Amino acid sequence: MRVLVVDDEQRLARSLRIGLEAEGFAVDVAHNGVDGLWFARENTYDAIVLDLMLPGLNGYQVCATLRAEQDWTPILMLTAKDGEWDQVEGLDTGADDYLTKPCSFPVLVARLRAVSRRGARERPTELVVGDLRLDPAARRVWRGDTEVELTTREFSLLAFLARHPGDVVSKRQILDGVWDADFEGDPNIVEVYIRHLRNKIGRTAIETLRGAGYRLGGGSGG
Repeated sequence: MRVLVVDDEQRLARSLRIGLEAEGFAVDVAHNGVDGLWFARENTYDAIVLDLMLPGLNGYQVCATLRAEQDWTPILMLTAKDGEWDQVEGLDTGADDYLTKPCSFPVLVARLRAVSRRGARERPTELVVGDLRLDPAARRVWRGDTEVELTTREFSLLAFLARHPGDVVSKRQILDGVWDADFEGDPNIVEVYIRHLRNKIGRTAIETLRGAGYRLGGGSGG
């Protein structure tokens, strides 16, 4: 899942980013409403974590603008405003869920997964490509009847490919979807993780199309 966090509390935003990335999310961060709206318009996200009290544009305005533009990306409002009418206004503006600060991080993760499942795009509970079967919620994968142990990043990469079955996915798309928009490391990290995955799920499972990208076929070749 790719998530946008919009919060002007930089320490909290940084903590959320670290925690969500450890859970296998790709995370972009904006610290004001104007930048948050720009990120949401320019990228595709599975969910948005949106504070209400933001400089530039407040969270209500960001949410209302996206909904007016027919952008139905699931929005989870995370805010210190805990009045019942604040919650009513947030949900009536178009938010899918509302959490007050401070909140339990495991609950936040569970809520994010829940709103993404019922969000703009219908998502199956499992992803199946060839003889590969993935459970995104539990972060488990099987090849045939055999479960395969993957690291968090390996699973995120495999799930990203599985959500584009049969499609050729470029290295840039993988970096944006599995890492994040601020990644400044060596783009060849993608090749490293593709190699790790091939060693675990089968060398013919992921096809390389030179100069174009990668395609998941689900084959189980050794």
